[in-house]
Amino acid sequence: MNSNADTPNKITADEIKIKVVDKDTGKTYVRKLPINYLETSNILRLSAEDSQGKPSSLVFYTEQGVLGLRDMTGGGPDIHRCEDH
Repeated sequence: MNSNADTPNKITADEIKIKVVDKDTGKTYVRKLPINYLETSNILRLSAEDSQGKPSSLVFYTEQGVLGLRDMTGGGPDIHRCEDH
Protein backbone atom coordinates (compact mmCIF):
# COMPACT_ATOMS: atom_id res chain seq x y z
CA MET A 1 0.00 0.00 0.00
CA ASN A 2 1.36 3.45 -0.98
CA SER A 3 1.20 6.21 1.56
CA ASN A 4 0.62 9.80 0.47
CA ALA A 5 4.25 10.53 1.40
CA ASP A 6 5.36 8.15 -1.41
CA THR A 7 3.12 9.76 -4.03
CA PRO A 8 4.88 12.42 -6.15
CA ASN A 9 3.22 15.80 -6.75
CA LYS A 10 3.91 15.57 -10.48
CA ILE A 11 4.81 12.78 -12.91
CA THR A 12 6.29 13.61 -16.32
CA ALA A 13 7.65 11.62 -19.26
CA ASP A 14 8.64 12.24 -22.90
CA GLU A 15 7.39 8.83 -24.03
CA ILE A 16 4.62 6.48 -22.97
CA LYS A 17 4.23 2.73 -23.34
CA ILE A 18 0.78 1.33 -23.98
CA LYS A 19 -0.32 -2.26 -23.65
CA VAL A 20 -3.47 -3.45 -25.40
CA VAL A 21 -5.14 -6.82 -25.55
CA ASP A 22 -7.00 -7.45 -28.81
CA LYS A 23 -10.55 -8.40 -27.88
CA ASP A 24 -10.92 -10.82 -30.81
CA THR A 25 -7.62 -12.73 -30.59
CA GLY A 26 -6.59 -12.15 -26.98
CA LYS A 27 -3.09 -11.20 -28.20
CA THR A 28 -1.21 -8.54 -26.24
CA TYR A 29 0.56 -5.70 -28.05
CA VAL A 30 2.95 -3.16 -26.51
CA ARG A 31 3.83 0.11 -28.23
CA LYS A 32 6.10 3.02 -27.28
CA LEU A 33 4.72 6.38 -28.35
CA PRO A 34 6.47 9.79 -28.43
CA ILE A 35 3.84 11.50 -26.27
CA ASN A 36 4.60 13.99 -23.51
CA TYR A 37 2.88 12.88 -20.31
CA LEU A 38 2.02 15.12 -17.36
CA GLU A 39 0.06 13.94 -14.33
CA THR A 40 -0.79 15.97 -11.23
CA SER A 41 -3.52 15.69 -8.62
CA ASN A 42 -5.71 17.84 -10.89
CA ILE A 43 -5.03 16.69 -14.45
CA LEU A 44 -3.61 14.12 -16.83
CA ARG A 45 -2.30 15.77 -20.01
CA LEU A 46 -1.07 13.96 -23.12
CA SER A 47 0.71 16.17 -25.69
CA ALA A 48 2.02 15.32 -29.15
CA GLU A 49 1.79 16.52 -32.75
CA ASP A 50 -1.34 16.16 -34.85
CA SER A 51 -1.36 14.83 -38.43
CA GLN A 52 -0.18 18.24 -39.74
CA GLY A 53 2.70 18.42 -37.25
CA LYS A 54 1.01 21.02 -35.03
CA PRO A 55 1.03 20.72 -31.22
CA SER A 56 -2.03 19.02 -29.81
CA SER A 57 -3.08 18.01 -26.28
CA LEU A 58 -5.72 15.94 -24.55
CA VAL A 59 -6.46 16.95 -20.97
CA PHE A 60 -8.37 14.81 -18.48
CA TYR A 61 -9.44 16.50 -15.25
CA THR A 62 -9.82 14.76 -11.91
CA GLU A 63 -12.88 15.58 -9.84
CA GLN A 64 -10.66 17.82 -7.70
CA GLY A 65 -9.39 19.54 -10.85
CA VAL A 66 -12.91 20.18 -12.18
CA LEU A 67 -14.01 21.65 -8.84
CA GLY A 68 -10.93 23.90 -8.75
CA LEU A 69 -11.48 25.06 -12.32
CA ARG A 70 -15.15 25.75 -11.62
CA ASP A 71 -14.21 27.72 -8.50
CA MET A 72 -11.56 29.78 -10.34
CA THR A 73 -14.05 30.74 -13.06
CA GLY A 74 -16.73 31.90 -10.63
CA GLY A 75 -18.90 28.78 -10.61
CA GLY A 76 -17.96 27.53 -7.17
CA PRO A 77 -19.63 28.17 -3.83
CA ASP A 78 -20.00 31.80 -2.82
CA ILE A 79 -18.13 31.45 0.47
CA HIS A 80 -14.74 32.55 1.73
CA ARG A 81 -12.23 29.75 2.16
CA CYS A 82 -10.34 31.51 4.94
CA GLU A 83 -13.23 32.31 7.28
CA ASP A 84 -13.57 36.00 6.33
CA HIS A 85 -9.82 36.70 6.03
